[in-house]
Order: sequence, then structure tokens, then C-alpha cells
Amino acid sequence: MTLQTLILRYAGFALLATIANLAIQRFVLQFGETAYHFAGAVGAGTIVGLVIKYVLDKRWIFYDVETGVKNHSRKFSLYTAMGLVTTAIFWGIETAFWLIWQTDMMRELGAILGLSVGYVVKYNLDRRFVFTDQQLAAST
Repeated sequence: MTLQTLILRYAGFALLATIANLAIQRFVLQFGETAYHFAGAVGAGTIVGLVIKYVLDKRWIFYDVETGVKNHSRKFSLYTAMGLVTTAIFWGIETAFWLIWQTDMMRELGAILGLSVGYVVKYNLDRRFVFTDQQLAAST
């Protein structure tokens, strides 16, 4: 895969996961706008985005065709661990935008900015620590 294809594919998958994340957040926030609703929205959106991104990255970015519960459990655990740092980036920026402006539009702008920065960092962590035995990881 060329670098341009990699970037477009990865960005496309990040966009899909981001849209799913924000859609879940909007759904949860329909039930209220308290701090608990906000935390629940951010948490639920993050889980949905994480699962979508893992499935797409595993197959279409890192060409990982391993199957089985043992392999998926190990890789998903590592993938999630690498996401802890990037999730902190995402949550921090989204929360800062919410606290400063307290509007849905700015919260979502903060989420998009945080996710964008986080995904760049995450790709590099995943390539180095999660999908180490895959063809792409060895060639880039």
C-alpha cells in the first residue's frame, strides 16, 4: 500500500469512528446535559469509536488476518492500552472546549481536534506495539 493510500484509508476510518463517536454522544446527551450525562456521552462514544476503529485498522491498515478469541483478546487489549494516552488527549481537548465555551458546537470541535491529534499518535503506537508482526508494520 502506498503512503497516500495509507493516509487516506486511515483518515477515512478515523472519520467514520469520529462520526459514530459523536452520534452516540448526541444520542446520550438527549437525555440531559448534566456532568453525568456528559461523562456518559463521552464514555459511550469512545467505546463505540474504539471498536469500529479496531476492526477497520486490524484488517485494512495493518492487514492482520489472525482470528480466534486469544489473538483478538491480546491485540484488542494492547490496542486499547495504546488508546489510553490518545483518549486522554481527546477527552482533555473536548472537555477544555466544553468548559471554555459551553456549547455543543465547540464541544464537538474540541472532540474533532482531540480525536485528530489522538489518531496520529495512535497509529504510531499501534504500528510499534500492537500489530508488530504484520506486513505493513515491517515495511513502514
